[in-house]
Amino acid sequence: MRRRDLEHAIRAATEIIRQDAVFIIGSQSILGSFTEDELPDEATHSEEVDVAPLKDDDAQSLATELDAAIGEMSHFHETHGFYVQGAGQNTAVLPTGWTDRLVKVRNANTNGRSGLCLEPHDLCAAKLIAGRIKDHLFVRALLEHGLVDPGLVAERLLTVANDDVRRDRALSWIRSTSGI
Repeated sequence: MRRRDLEHAIRAATEIIRQDAVFIIGSQSILGSFTEDELPDEATHSEEVDVAPLKDDDAQSLATELDAAIGEMSHFHETHGFYVQGAGQNTAVLPTGWTDRLVKVRNANTNGRSGLCLEPHDLCAAKLIAGRIKDHLFVRALLEHGLVDPGLVAERLLTVANDDVRRDRALSWIRSTSGI
């Protein structure tokens, strides 16, 4: 995945759901803060951009619309080699204050529309809460390349509420991996 692919996903998603901005909540939100040339391969190999509409109904109709139009195995996916996964805003468990730290991607390639990407430390906290092997590999790569501060990731994890077990597991992982 490249930055221009993220911009294309933002442009396509905002046009489909007729909104001026979307949240980018998955791993490819890292491309809001760094270019593919600055990132390790482990951080850009996903074909999927997780997009959450800013406004959606309880049934997540707009997220479902994104899946149908430009999701996995769609014509869009076949043509461009990546796809959009529609998501709800609550899909990721995020640290307190994450909306205040969003990184905006908005330029001519997005047709002036915005992709509001997770700040890298918030993204790492969410990935560690999810706790899948691919999430640990992603965070480890960012740590090894000095792109995120393990202490700040731990601070963000401490603000995660309503999921003490996964939060504590994530804190243990970041502390043991980074030696903090």
